[in-house]
Amino acid sequence: MFKKFIFALALALSSSASFAAPVFSECRQFFSKGQIPVIPHETELNTRALCYSSFAILHSAKSHTPIYVAEKLNRQTIIDAKGNERTNRFFADARLPRAERAELSDYKNSGYDRGHMAPAGNMATPEAMAQSFSLANMVPQAPENNRKTWASIENATRKYAMRARGDIYVLTGPVFEARPTTIGENKVWVPKYLFKLVYDPSENKRWAYWVENIDDTKAGKPITYEELVKRTGIQFFTERM
Repeated sequence: MFKKFIFALALALSSSASFAAPVFSECRQFFSKGQIPVIPHETELNTRALCYSSFAILHSAKSHTPIYVAEKLNRQTIIDAKGNERTNRFFADARLPRAERAELSDYKNSGYDRGHMAPAGNMATPEAMAQSFSLANMVPQAPENNRKTWASIENATRKYAMRARGDIYVLTGPVFEARPTTIGENKVWVPKYLFKLVYDPSENKRWAYWVENIDDTKAGKPITYEELVKRTGIQFFTERM
């Protein structure tokens, strides 16, 4: 049922343009053991690997959104983030060519929030906070979903990071339908689902939150890593855990 979404994404993103496979050479620390997720039809995806001070993004030129965002969290980063003032200064990321990126005008009067994939509430420094408002880190998100259900998932992840014995790794992203709804002149794709994968190496635990991108969705019981791979087709870890 679910695999059609990620495979549809891969086919939709295919084009004659040639892009290098993501290497994240300057920010592999946000991936457990430096493992970069393996996505179906990787060589066909029009993507760019973007490094920020506190997270990494694999960005799509056709959806104008992330495919996934990677973070490394721990007790200290969450403590530091609590005292960091939220800026709310959204911006189109100038590192992306204009044809590949979302613009502020795309979200205006769209009926959707600019939904963070790497949350502002995780950002431990002013620089990281400012960077988190890049539209490269956003997806069109149903407002009540963003402000209530998804916010509760983000809070649950921070609470876990606070009590974890060491670093945890978090991968967050959208999943699209074969013919996604779009917003704005740049036709930014609206996700059908959102996921957040959490991995705690110290406990060898991994689980994922999965929610539909609608206002009245509820945060259900987390799904297993294996179920997330089945639904998305993405191998998030290339080594056995």
